[in-house]
Order: sequence, then C-alpha cells, then structure tokens
Amino acid sequence: MERHGLLSSSPFVCPPDLLSQARRARPARTAIAGAESAVALESARAAMAAGVIEPLLVGQPDRIAAMAEEISWDIADLPIFAAEDEDAAARRAVALCRDKDADALMKGQVHTDSLMRAVVNREAGLRCGRRLSHVFYMTLPDRPGAIAITDAAVNVAPDVAQRLDIARNAVTLFHALGTPCPKVAALSATEVETAAMPSSLEAAEIVRLANGGAVPGALFAGPLALDLAVSPQAASIKGIDNPVAGQADILLVPNIEAGNALYKAMVYFMSATAAGVVMGAKVPIVLTSRADPPEARLAAAALASIVARYESQTAGGKADRA
Repeated sequence: MERHGLLSSSPFVCPPDLLSQARRARPARTAIAGAESAVALESARAAMAAGVIEPLLVGQPDRIAAMAEEISWDIADLPIFAAEDEDAAARRAVALCRDKDADALMKGQVHTDSLMRAVVNREAGLRCGRRLSHVFYMTLPDRPGAIAITDAAVNVAPDVAQRLDIARNAVTLFHALGTPCPKVAALSATEVETAAMPSSLEAAEIVRLANGGAVPGALFAGPLALDLAVSPQAASIKGIDNPVAGQADILLVPNIEAGNALYKAMVYFMSATAAGVVMGAKVPIVLTSRADPPEARLAAAALASIVARYESQTAGGKADRA
C-alpha cells in the first residue's frame, strides 16, 4: 500500500496470537464466493498455508484455474464448485454454508450487495434470528492487545435496540477469543447525557439495558468519548471512575460514519490491521476488499475460523442440553 504525508509507514502485521489460536483445531472449511480473482486466490492460499482454512472455491472453473496458474498455485487437490456468474456464486457459496458443508463464508470477486442478498434470503440464506453486524478487530504492530470497532460497515444508523444486537455480536466474538467479560464503551462525544447530543442519551440507555441483563457476559459504560474509552490517563484526569473507562475492549459507535472514520484512521495513521467479520449469520462472513493489505485478509480468515469453531461448539452444547 502506497504511503505518503502523515500516513504511517510501519508495516502491517497479522497478529501471531490470532493465528496460533486459529490453528488449535482443524482449519475452517471456507466457501469463497467468486474465487476467480488474484486477490481472492492469494487470500485463500495465504490462509491455507497458515493452517487456518480449507478453501472451497466457488465460481467459473476455467477462470479459477487460469488465475491459479497465473499466480503459480497448484489447486489440483482443491474442490471447485461451478457457478456461472457472481449471483450464482454467492448463492452456491451460501448454500455450502447452509448445508453445513462449509464453516465460514468469504467474499471473493462478487459485489458485497450480491453476497449479502444471498445471505439474507429468507428461504435459502443464512439468517438465524440474530441481526447481522460487522466487527473490526483492530491490532497494532509491536503493541499487545486489540480493540474492536462495531458497526463500521453494515448498519448505517442503528437505534438503541439495534445497537444492543450489534453489541451482542461483538461480545460473542470476544467470548470466542477467550475473553469471558469484555468491556464495552458506548461512544458519544461526551461523557455527560445531554439532549443537545442524542447519541449521549442513546448510549446511556444502551448501558442501562445492557448492564441490566440485555447483553449478558459483558460490562458496559457510557456515554464515553473516545479518549475516555481508551486512555486511563484521560479518564483519571476527568474523574471518570468505572471498570470500562480507559480499558475498553469494544467500541460501540453511534453510526457507520463514526465507525468507518475511526477504523480507517487507525489503518492509515497507525498501520492497524483491521480483521473484519460479519456476525449474526449461521456462519461468520469475511468481507474482504481489494484495498485490504494481505495481513488484514489473513487475520480476518483466522478470526472467522475461531468464531466458527466457537459457535459450532456452543450450538453443540445447547443441543446436548436440550
């Protein structure tokens, strides 16, 4: 990725601990919708080489084979599922997940709206009674830990109830990663409830409901401005004393504009690796972009693998107890 001006020149890094955790079980069978592009195949090859996925290639077989030859990847032993165009590829990849032949779904050379249209189809899609939302799992080179931003890609202007659903999905992701009680900051531009800033009132309501039992397995605080959510020093100076202030694991943003600007600022100014996954469907969904560095695409595949394993185990446990 070209860098200039104030943009960070530090290299992107796929978090080693994320890869290590993803490798603890068998690789996730991942259906790649539209596998004809170099980006899709390079992402699949890297994730397979890292031991985190088993790629199921969906698309036009001749074009997939030609592109694999162009990037010098021998795919003779990989399954290819024929689809004549991007809508068909989206439907075929979704069907593999719905029929439990795949554990995760990855966007290849298909438009996001085409893929998501297949995902949300009421008869043949991957709905499971939860709201779909996107989580960016953000890590920085040479710095420990991670922070999540949600929702910066799917839900545009969610209301209080919808943000509670979005928070539940992010909390599930952290449970999958082994954090039993993640700290969630409901963001605004102030720590005081004020009618002049509706997001502050909504954040306070989210916190009351979430801590009252609406989102179990997490601790919420808000409204909090960004500095108070992530900086213990800022929280101390302003006298904000709660377990989330300065220690947030999850940043619950008020709208897509805030989340999108925040995650891109971290990527371009700090070389953050943004591993993005859509939660709330029957399987985790990786929405890769041509603008994503390879490290982010690999991290997203690893994250989806971890989530897929966790949700499979959780579903199995619920079935056993039924």
